[in-house]
Amino acid sequence: MRRRSFLIAAAAVAVAPAFAQAKPMKIGVIGSGRIGSTIGGLWVKAGHEVMFSDRDPEQVKRAIDGLGPESRPKARAGSVHEAASFGDAVLIAVPYAALPAIRDEVGSRLRGKVIIDPNNPVPSRDGEMALAAREKGAAISTAALLPGAKIVRSFNSWGYATMAREANRTAPRMALPVAADDPEALKIGMQLVSDAGFDPVNAGSLASSKNYDLGSSVSGRVLTAEELRKALSLK
Repeated sequence: MRRRSFLIAAAAVAVAPAFAQAKPMKIGVIGSGRIGSTIGGLWVKAGHEVMFSDRDPEQVKRAIDGLGPESRPKARAGSVHEAASFGDAVLIAVPYAALPAIRDEVGSRLRGKVIIDPNNPVPSRDGEMALAAREKGAAISTAALLPGAKIVRSFNSWGYATMAREANRTAPRMALPVAADDPEALKIGMQLVSDAGFDPVNAGSLASSKNYDLGSSVSGRVLTAEELRKALSLK
């Protein structure tokens, strides 16, 4: 089943056209499972340089092998430490309970960097810490766990298969909300969502991102930018 999951994501990424409109960035990926490999792969296809890392080297190998030969030169494998240092921006895609370990291992390297946060606290998997995180909002909890990092909340309420299938579709594209407290981080986050093949919608501050946490009224729904703004009561 795991192998089939990666094949689904890889197939969708392989047909995605290059879409980057800005200068290519270096992006680190910490956690190269379904979400990390899907989003990281879309960024590779858009022309960004991506370093994939994971505690399981086979996850990294699958993520890179799933890219077409023309894209592989833009993808590389590295350790968690290397990915954290490599990236101008870093996608962390791990079980929520693993975030404290990420902080302890590479937190100092993440200070001042833009961190893309799709991580969802799930009590049945992540235990008691997930209950508190869900109460205050996952992004606010992530920001507290990674002090000094510039958190951008996006890609969090949609499954990897949906995002792989819908990325770079013909207009109107699927929309994804983006929230951040740092204006420059928000700008970068909006660009990276666009580069991944979606219409970014400015959802405001990290606190407001609770409105599209997992289980919200928009969670898992494929909406256009206009529909998403209306659903989230955004201007």
